[in-house]
Formats: sequence, C-alpha cells, structure tokens
Amino acid sequence: MFPRFDRRFFEADQDFTVIGSGELGGKALGLAAARRILEEAFPPDVVPGVRVTIPRLTVLGTDVFEQFMARNNLYELALADLPDARIAHAFVQAELPPMFVGDLRALVSEVRTPLAVRSSSRLEDALQHPFAGVYATKMIPNNAAEVGERFRRLGEAIKLVWASTFFRDARGYMRAIDQSPADERMAVVIQEVIGERFGPRFYPVVSGVIRTHNYYPRGPAAAEDGVVNLALGLGKTIVDGGVSWTYSPRFPHHPPPFGSARALLKNTQTRFWAVSMEPAPYDPIDEAESLVQPGLDAAEWDDVLRYTASTYDPASDRLTLGTGCDGPRVLTFGRMLELGDVPLNDVVVRLAAQCREALQAEVEIEFAMTLDRRNGVPARFGFLQVRPMLVARDDVGVTAADLASDRGLVASEFTLGNGTSNAIRDVVYLKPEVFEARHTPAIAREIETLNRNLAGDAAGYLLIGFGRWGSSDPWLGVPVRWPQISGARVIVEATLPQMNVDASQGSHFFHNMISFQVLYFTVRHDGGGVIDWAWLDRQPAAFETRFLRHVRLGAPLEIRVDGRHGRGVVLRGREERISDA
Repeated sequence: MFPRFDRRFFEADQDFTVIGSGELGGKALGLAAARRILEEAFPPDVVPGVRVTIPRLTVLGTDVFEQFMARNNLYELALADLPDARIAHAFVQAELPPMFVGDLRALVSEVRTPLAVRSSSRLEDALQHPFAGVYATKMIPNNAAEVGERFRRLGEAIKLVWASTFFRDARGYMRAIDQSPADERMAVVIQEVIGERFGPRFYPVVSGVIRTHNYYPRGPAAAEDGVVNLALGLGKTIVDGGVSWTYSPRFPHHPPPFGSARALLKNTQTRFWAVSMEPAPYDPIDEAESLVQPGLDAAEWDDVLRYTASTYDPASDRLTLGTGCDGPRVLTFGRMLELGDVPLNDVVVRLAAQCREALQAEVEIEFAMTLDRRNGVPARFGFLQVRPMLVARDDVGVTAADLASDRGLVASEFTLGNGTSNAIRDVVYLKPEVFEARHTPAIAREIETLNRNLAGDAAGYLLIGFGRWGSSDPWLGVPVRWPQISGARVIVEATLPQMNVDASQGSHFFHNMISFQVLYFTVRHDGGGVIDWAWLDRQPAAFETRFLRHVRLGAPLEIRVDGRHGRGVVLRGREERISDA
C-alpha cells in the first residue's frame, strides 16, 4: 500500500503518494521500485556532492480515470475512431470527478513551480510492449497568480493524458499487439519538474538516458558496457530523437567518432527544450503548449554552460574544456566526463548496475540533473523513469562471405536486434535521386498511407530510407511515429553527406522498435555497408509516389542479423538473382 496524498506536498513526509484507488500503471510502479533501489544504493554521500532522488510525485489511480469516463459518458466517443483533436476537445471540456477536485486544488495551492503530468497506463513499461512515448506527457509552468487558473491548467493536462489513451497512435499501437483501447486503464503521475528557473525559462542543466546494453558500440566499448545520451535542458531532445552527446560509461573520456573539432561543432546539440514561464498561446490539447526551444545563446545568458560546454578555437581546430575563453560553444559535457568536476558518471555506473540487478534485465533509465552553476556541486540527480529492455540472445551467424555475397541487397556491420526472417517479399524505399530533408514531413505522410495497405500482411515489409527514422526533427530524418510504419519488420537507415547522423538509442521510437523485435540496419555513405540501389530500381514498381517506391519480389528475402557482432545481411532469393541476370 502507498500513502494517501498529503495536501502539503513539498512539506509532506512522503514523496510518493496516491489519490484515488485502483491500479497505478507501469510507469508509477517502476518509480516505486526505483525508490526502493535508491534507498539501498544511494545512502547519503555515497557519491560526494550528488543527491540522488525521485522527484516528489502523486499518482491518480485508475479508478479516477474510470469515474471520469463514466461520469461524462465518454467511451462511445473515445472508441469511435475520431480525429485526435476531436477526442481531446471532448475530454478537456468534461468535468473531473468531484470527490478528487479538492486534492488537486490543494496541490496547486501549495505548489507554484512546474509540474509534469505523465501517463502511467496498465500496459506501459511492460518488457514486451513498453508503449514508450505513445501516450501524452504535458509540462505546465504552474505559476499563474490565481489558484483557480493553476487548477484549470492542471485539470486540462490530466484530461489530455487520459484522452491520449484513445489517440490514433495509441490505437495503432494497440492493434499491433492485439489489444483494444477499451481494455486500457490510465493512471496519471503528477510530478515536480527537476530544474531551475532562469528568467523566462525553467529547465534542468543536464538530462539523460542510460541504457545498460549498447546496440552500436564504437571504439573500445562493448555492447555490455552500455551507453548514455546527454542533453542540455529537458529530456525531450533525447526521447524525440534529437541530437545529443553519446558516450560509454566505461570509457567516458573516449572521443566521439568525428574527424575534427569542426565536425563536432556541426554535429552536436545547438538548441534545447525548456518550460516557458511566460504566457503562451492557449492550446490545452497541445502537449508542447508551454515549451520553448531556444538556442545556446540563451543558455550562455543563463550561465549554465560552465560544466556542460567546451569552446571551439577555429584557428587551431581544437576544443578547450569549459567556457573560460571566447568562441563558439560545443556541448561535450567535458568538465563532467573528462575532469570529473561533477561526478555524473559515478552515479550512472552505480545506478545502471543496481537497476539491472533489481529488474533482472537490461534497463533504460531517464534522468534530469541540476548543478551549482559556480562550483558544479552540490548537484541533484532526479531519477525519472526505469523500464526494461528486450535483448535477444539467439545464436545467428553472419560471415564475412555473407557480407560480400553477390546476392546482397543490404549488408551492414552496424545493426540492431538479433534474428532471421525468410518471408518478406515487399520492399519500400525512398528514392535517393529526389530525397531532400525539406520533404521529410511529406514523405512521412506517404509512408503512412502505404503502411496502412501493407500492415495486414503478417510477413511485413523491408523499409529503406535516409537519416534517423522517428526523429521529431525533420532535418535529421523522416519524422514518422511508430504506428505510421508498424508493418515494417526490417528497417534500414542510410546516411548521406548532407544527413550524416548516428542512430539515436535513447529515443522512444527506438525503444518501441526494439520491443517489437524489428531488425535494424545502419548503412553509412562513408563505409560500413552497402545497399544495391541499382537492383531495386530495376524491379517493377507495385506502387510509386514522388518520393518512394514499393516493389513486390517474386521470392522472399533471406534476412539475418547477428546481434553478438552487430552485423547483418539482406540477401535476394536465389530465384531473384537468376531472373535478374
């Protein structure tokens, strides 16, 4: 049993409380488990200067959701396959159950700092189907002068999270796992946002995602060494597939795979997410209603780059740790990782080991961190979420001869997943000759239409494109959501000179792809793999648009991915090779 909500919130003895009853959902239960782990693994001063905590929270149990749905007769509308906006508006206009209004109003009467309102469904964060990023999360500034206005914004955020249970993406995800939205029950986590106010903005100095298994190890790192993504500001940068700093916890000093400091300047984070503390255009059904994305000049003004940035010297093409000299800033987190001025990596290593042991699985952990801007420490490390990762261990062989086979359609030494497929006949690929980053939103819509036609085929299809699939930034890749390509069983991500980004291991899209056991290939334009574009272009098109082609092959492809060594092949059927000769 969890303690009941205490209306004092920040002054209460308990930092994890419950409003209502019923179930708490996967996300909340994961935080409850993490709370116990932290009590054992992080006694005071175990990592000097860093306090590791779970941000104070309360959970609305699933019975609050059920009462809301019943009181407002919302099930018929919610299950009617309506547009997201129509569902959201109906939910936001509905009334909260009166018996819980007092607690919610008391919460915002006591708290005037930003709150995160997050989904915690019954099915969320399960090992096989974690629903990462499928449901809504909304951050609210919670700083209006009137209690009534703060209460209204909190209520709207809660109702938006409930509404997202029935949004198009959630329905598509449910169909993919043979579940019905009617069976889902949604708890809601209301949690303090880890961060600090800097004038019109509120954000953490560092956010991150820790993964105990690294699908794309580089340099001396091995898969079992894990990987960490770091970003300035809110973690939305990472989980949406944006540009972040990546390193191995075992080798925090190892330089990234760029040939020069100038290349680092071009390929590191330049914008960050924050909660706006100023009035914003009113849009209660927009998750990002109160979020802003300024550039590094704003962070420089806020004086938060001292421990997160290095400075580029164009004359020598070198970086200097910190911000003690003039020049462009590069987010390398060098004073934390290389000098240890803030012992972030000590926390990462200890936390990853403890969570992996407690859950008896590889894990993914989200966190946010605040620092003393002058001295680095004391610092606060806020544990936001832990979820298990699915890592296949089957023995699949891919030899050097396979990679060089004359039947090779795709070959790569940078792959994700582990397994085989011998049933796929359909290939959907972006046309290299017309691809431009500015067209990626239109490409996403075309793929969604084709996916709808192919999703009924249990064998699925092979999808080939450029940049980072699932990125929210259209200049990094095609901004698809998982339900838009749910029929793909094998995905290939090719780079181009003008779109040369690493695969994002910390994104929600990436996590869902793993849970569905999709095989994933990265083929770099500068080496490390091949795609036989010419052969694909010679095949007759079953369907073609301005930006993509769909070909249906006479014989199934032979697909193998060796997860132990990170290499894989897509081989044409022998009949295809003969007929094409």
